[in-house]
Order: sequence, then structure tokens, then C-alpha cells
Amino acid sequence: MSEPEGDAKLEVVKQASKDVKESENVAEKYSAMTVSKNSEMNMGELSSAFSAVPTHKPVKKQIQFVEDKQEFSRFPTKTGRRSLSRSISQSSTDSYSSAASYTDSSDDETSPRDKTQVNSKGSSDFCVKNIKQAEFGRREIEIAEQDMSALISLRKRAQSEKPLAGAKIVGCTHITAQTAVLIETLVALGAQCRWTACNIYSTQNEVAAALSETGVAVFAWKGESEDDFWWCIDRCVNSEGWQPNTILDDGGDLTHWMYKKYPNVFKKIRGIVEESVTGVHRLYQLSKAGKLCVPAMNVNDSVTKQKFDNLYCCRESILDGLKRTTDIMFGGKQVVVCGYGEVGKGCCAALKALGAIVCVTEIDPICALQACMDGFRVVKLNEVIRQVDVTITCTGNKNVVTRDQLDRMKNGSIVCNMGHSNTEIDVASLRTPELTWERVRSQVDHVIWPDGKRVILLAEGRLLNLSCSTVPTFVLSITATTQALALIELYNAPEGRYKQDVYLLPKKMDEYVASLHLATFDAHLTELSDDQAKYLGLNKNGPFKPNYYRY
Repeated sequence: MSEPEGDAKLEVVKQASKDVKESENVAEKYSAMTVSKNSEMNMGELSSAFSAVPTHKPVKKQIQFVEDKQEFSRFPTKTGRRSLSRSISQSSTDSYSSAASYTDSSDDETSPRDKTQVNSKGSSDFCVKNIKQAEFGRREIEIAEQDMSALISLRKRAQSEKPLAGAKIVGCTHITAQTAVLIETLVALGAQCRWTACNIYSTQNEVAAALSETGVAVFAWKGESEDDFWWCIDRCVNSEGWQPNTILDDGGDLTHWMYKKYPNVFKKIRGIVEESVTGVHRLYQLSKAGKLCVPAMNVNDSVTKQKFDNLYCCRESILDGLKRTTDIMFGGKQVVVCGYGEVGKGCCAALKALGAIVCVTEIDPICALQACMDGFRVVKLNEVIRQVDVTITCTGNKNVVTRDQLDRMKNGSIVCNMGHSNTEIDVASLRTPELTWERVRSQVDHVIWPDGKRVILLAEGRLLNLSCSTVPTFVLSITATTQALALIELYNAPEGRYKQDVYLLPKKMDEYVASLHLATFDAHLTELSDDQAKYLGLNKNGPFKPNYYRY
């Protein structure tokens, strides 16, 4: 295009000068607008300011700002809660997982306990949200199988031998697609299984339906009440003509229920496999008191559980859970993580990588020193509670965050738990008349103080990652393989090998679980020569580390 000449060029210069002056006026007008803590920007004024910017094209349509206000009831009904969360952000509820979107879209608010459902085989020995969702759940399980190749490999290797033939396993774990792969592996190895959920929010309803369709007696659904939770456990244990002989527990609730309510059945159990720090703590308490009458395997403290599930899984899933529920940006946020065990280490590493300013609370001087060496400030919670944006608990303890500390949190502070039990945050103290609860999304509550301060509570203080998001399938394959081998070991152990006590997984078994997963990364192990093995005093095939070795 040729440059304008003469009068035409002069007109262009004048127009440009006029545009600059008008733009300067707009800038002055915009900069004069201040938004204070107690006032809001006038959107009409802002809109008109921007409309003053000159344009050479006619404006065909005026953009309007619409303020949509939503009234909340103090304690919404079930129907009210569901419609509320969907009206606030339909996309947010759909984004939890493909399973969650299918589950949450159901309009059926009838309790599964009030329904009579039958699977295609004519069995009604189950209680799930909707058996018709089985096909969708089957697709979820098939997707999980693709990243659990080691567990599938174990299934294929041992399927012909049926090492769990005659085993009647009652399980209480999170019921997800990954857990379903474990359950179907146990069935393929000869076991009969009855299953319930260890968390009232973590069940994938479609997966529960898919398992029930295959004949596994599942009693679980997402959003159970406390009464439903214990009812489901009882239905698993107390079945006519079926008596369990092995337990797979996560948290110790199933073990506790059987010990208290069915002591005669409990005494006949051949072994317990427990995978959580809370459940293991309960087992050690029973053992110390001389009340543990069956052998138990502590999977939680196995290397493959501690170093992979607890550390690497939480390193990824903490961000997933917080992002899906709050849309928070972590850069520059002040976060306190209570506990610097393997879960705490994973959470801190992830948050630090995204630019959060992280401090740690600890009771153990060794863990505290590790936190310091990793670059985290170690504090008491009371020292920082007024300043932090996010508080995360992962100790396995009780009353880690008290009502007094919740009272002193700043407006908009987020509180959540990455430990197994819901005892770490004193949620019960928040259910008082002077505080108002608003459900703003699935598993997201605003607790409002009389002065208007809001604290954002996630999953009502229960396990964040499995309540509000998902966890990496590959890591769960490691844990599930460890659980399967522990069950096989306890069930097939000759009488006398394991006494009435709590045992750690044999080191050789830990190494075998790890070796099964190396193929995924095309990893190649170096082999010791005979001379090298002799020099180190090792068997060429392992175990390669003594039991006291700290990885």
C-alpha cells in the first residue's frame, strides 16, 4: 500500500493525534478509579470508559455485565445441594472425573438401601447406587487396567495355580477403578470377595455397579451417611452361609467392627492386610494389649507403599484435588503442611515447585530436620495460622487443627486433609448455630463466621485426593500388587510361620513388586557378578538390602 501524500497525510496525522489525546483521557479516567476493601468498582463506569476509546468501526452490540446472585440455605437438603452445585458450576462438577460426571448427573435421590436391584445373573446380594451404570463402570476398569500392567501380569502368572482358592476375603478400601482391578485379580486367583468402602466420598458408583454385575458383593456408594457406612460394613461381614477368613482393610474400621461385634468370626480369620497408617496404628494397639488374636501384615510401612503411594502419589494428587475444588493459583500463596512424613514430603515438593511459600509443622526432630534441609521453614501452627492461605494436614493424628485455630484463620483460607482419617481437622466444632455452612461445589463448603469471614473446607475434612479428584493409576498398581502378594502370603503360610502379631512385608517381596513395574519404563537392572555378590555378602537374586535399610 502506498503512503498518503499532501492533505491526506495531514489528515492522518491529525486523526492520530486526536486518538492519542482521547486514549490519554481514558487512561486518566481509568487510573482514577480505585477499588478499596469496602467498595466495588462500578462496572458501568468501567464499561463506558473503555467505550470512549476511538474506533473506526461501528459497534454493533453492547456487552452487558449481568450479576447473578444465588441464595443459599443454611443446611441445604439433598436435592437443594445437588441443584445448587450444578447451578454454580456445572463444568466444575463434571471435571472431577469421568465417573463423577456420570454419577453426579443422576436425578435419583433415593437411598440405595431403599431400592431392590438385581444384576443380570439374578443376584441381589449387593447395594450400590444404580446397577444400570455397570457398563460405564466397566469402561473405567478397562482404562485402569492399561496402566496396571504389573498387576495384570501377576494375575496371568498365578491364575492357573489359584493360590487364593478357598479364600473368602472381606475388603474395606476405596472403591475406584484401580481397586476394581485388584478385586478382579483376587477373584481370578480363586478368592471369593465381599467389599465395602473405607471412605463415604471416594466410591465411584459406576465401578461399584460393574463389580456387582460380575458377582462381587459390593455395598457402597458415593455420599453415604455415617449410619450407611457402618451398615455397609455389617452387610459385608454378616452374610448367611458365608464367613470370611481373610481381611483387606484400609483404615482399620472393618477390623474394628469385626473385633467388637463378631469376635467369634474374628478369631477364625487367617490374616489381616492393612494399608493405612491409621489402621496399622490400631493393629499395634491391639497387639500391645494382647488382644490381636490373628496375624496381620503391615503394608503401609512396606517400601513399595511408603515410597511410592505415600510420596509420589500425593505429590501429584494434592495439586489435582486443590485445583479441581478451588481453582487456586499456587504461585506466591502461603501454605502450611502439618506433618513431614512421606505424604507431607510429597505435598511440600509439589507446592514448592509451583511457587507456593511452604512451611511445615512437625513433632519428630528427624522429620523436622529433613524439612529444614529441603528448604522449608519449620514452625508451630499457631505462629502462622493468621497469615496462611492454605492449611493441609497429613499426620494421621487427631485435632491437628482446632476450633481456636479455625477461628483465627483469615478470610478465604482453605483447609483440607491428606491423611486417611477425618479426625485431623476439628470439623465437629464447626457445626454450631453461630456458623453458617454453604455448599458451593461438590465437596466444597464455605463455613461463614458471624463477622462474614469465610473458611473454605474441602471434603468435610476427609481425604482430599480420593474424595475430590483421582489418583495416578500406575502408583496404585504398585500398592495393589503389594496387597495381593501379602494376601497370598498370609493365606498360604504354613501354620506357625506367623503368630498373633503385626508383620512387615518380607524385603524379597518388596523387591519383586518393584521389579514387575520396571518394564513400564524399559528399565534394565545391572546384575552382580559372582565375585561382586560374594564381596557384598549378597545373593545375586536378592534381597539386596537388609531390613533396617532406610531407602
